[in-house]
Amino acid sequence: MDYFYNEPATVVDDVIDGMGRLAPITRSQNTHGVRVVVDRDWKRDRVAVLSGGGAGHEPSHAGFVGRGMLAGAIAGDLFTSPSVEAVLAAIRATCGDAGCLLVIKNYTGDRLNFGLAAERAANEGYTVRCVIVADDIALADAPQPRGLAGTVLVHKIAGHLAAEGADLDTVADAAQRVCDQLCSLGIALSSCTLPGHDIDRRSPELGLGIHNEPGVREVAPVDAADAMRMVLEPLVAAADTRSGADTQWVVMLNNLGGCATQEMGVLFEQMLRQLPAARVARAVVPAPLMTSLDMHGFSVTILPAHDDFVQALEAPVAALSWPGLRTPTAVCTFEPSLSVASTAPRGKRDERCEQRLRAVIDTLCVAREDLDALDAKSGDGDTGTTFAAGARAIGAALDAGELATGDNPRLANEIGDLLARDMGGSSGVLLSIFCTAAGAALNEDADWASALGRGVERMQHYGGAARGDRTLLDALLPAIDALAEGADLTEAARRARAGADATRQMTHANAGRAAYVRESALRDVTDPGAEAVARVWETLAAG
Repeated sequence: MDYFYNEPATVVDDVIDGMGRLAPITRSQNTHGVRVVVDRDWKRDRVAVLSGGGAGHEPSHAGFVGRGMLAGAIAGDLFTSPSVEAVLAAIRATCGDAGCLLVIKNYTGDRLNFGLAAERAANEGYTVRCVIVADDIALADAPQPRGLAGTVLVHKIAGHLAAEGADLDTVADAAQRVCDQLCSLGIALSSCTLPGHDIDRRSPELGLGIHNEPGVREVAPVDAADAMRMVLEPLVAAADTRSGADTQWVVMLNNLGGCATQEMGVLFEQMLRQLPAARVARAVVPAPLMTSLDMHGFSVTILPAHDDFVQALEAPVAALSWPGLRTPTAVCTFEPSLSVASTAPRGKRDERCEQRLRAVIDTLCVAREDLDALDAKSGDGDTGTTFAAGARAIGAALDAGELATGDNPRLANEIGDLLARDMGGSSGVLLSIFCTAAGAALNEDADWASALGRGVERMQHYGGAARGDRTLLDALLPAIDALAEGADLTEAARRARAGADATRQMTHANAGRAAYVRESALRDVTDPGAEAVARVWETLAAG
């Protein structure tokens, strides 16, 4: 399976029922394809704001049903407008003497079905007004711009006024003002896939709709900043044309369905970084608001921050999916309290030692991609990056003349401090413990083999790993054993390499992230930490 769906035909009902477990809503019984969701606490003494359309855009529209937003929502099949009968059923379920407002996205199916329902409702004695949302600015000369995520802001502002008891004309006129000034534009790295259909991804596109329609052009953004620039440049120009070049804005970043939380965080930062700060008065909390199934993209909406708009958008609601409005601020920072650097005079330096250190540093930096690739098969793919970070920190200290390369006990402690501060990850802490303990032993006049053995002992005390647990110890311990037996660096390197290679046959790890990985994923894969250690010993032997 590629997605967590059941039968394609039941997706819409499953989604609505799941939402109904938490949201303050009631839904119509399944009959003739009619799916109407109504505010469970709805009273007919206020204007009923109704919206809807094809499903697949969740949480739109049912997620915005509740006090302060929609009185009801009508859901069609995936990307298919609901029927006239479904819209009429929603009007009959919610509309009282105060009348109702239909919020319609500018798609032919929605306009026809909602429009005919409005005419038939009027014949039944209901008072109905309609607004059509056409916030897409992808094609400046499009005769009928599409309705996009800006529709959610129409729901919020109209719903607030209705909840406050405004009459139908006031609610409808305000909604129309919002529609007239909304601007939205989307970009996606790939199209979406409908449940039950084959996956057929398209190239990145700018200005695509929410029903898998192609965009206005293919694009090739190099990063998040570039993608945001492609959206904001035409969007800001359109917003200035509609509302004036000095207008402050409410901005909204919408997840089209496939963006990870981290991507949305990066995109939100880029949006605020690229927009003029003085013009961003408020921002909707980034969220999936009007999605397109699993489309890997986002849209940005701009609305003038008029006082009545902001007041309506900031008002609390009972609707489950409205994320709220915030005032962006500058990033606040503080200076962390770090360990004070030693004020002792710089120690002795040794040119031969520095040459070997630089060789090790180069080895680990060159090995970064190989080690990351090994780690990606059993962990999070960052072992090479972590070891390279530690190596670069040592290199920077060497360049600054800060390491006592002619004083082994002191050098071991200095490297331990650097690894604890700059290497990161559990490897950085463990190797810092190793160096610190080895330095203490050297300070007691221990030989190198004994000192390294002391370091490993303390690593095992805190880390819990042992020989054969598929960790860096499987390369480090054989090398130290060789030194303890009086062997030279060449033999130590040979044993480290044999130990690292042996991890390829260890399909059960007892320490580290690999301990949570199935055996088949570890078979014939060298442990990345052991591989890093083996390469270090080989470099030392070659020097």
